[in-house]
Amino acid sequence: MVERKPMLRPSPMRPELDLIFAQARENGVSDAELREQRISFAYGNAPEESGITKESVREASGRVRMLLK
Repeated sequence: MVERKPMLRPSPMRPELDLIFAQARENGVSDAELREQRISFAYGNAPEESGITKESVREASGRVRMLLK
């Protein structure tokens, strides 16, 4: 049987990626960006043959509101 490498080991150093993450944490996400992410998520999870378009999801997102308890 093939010997497996250990799964848990320190991740490699990536200073460029760390800088990008730090900038993203600093800037945050605007409401418009968050809305577009939600629209993209809903569209991406719709069945292919459903006839749902990104524009129809965008229109529906303006009408539908979730109630938080």
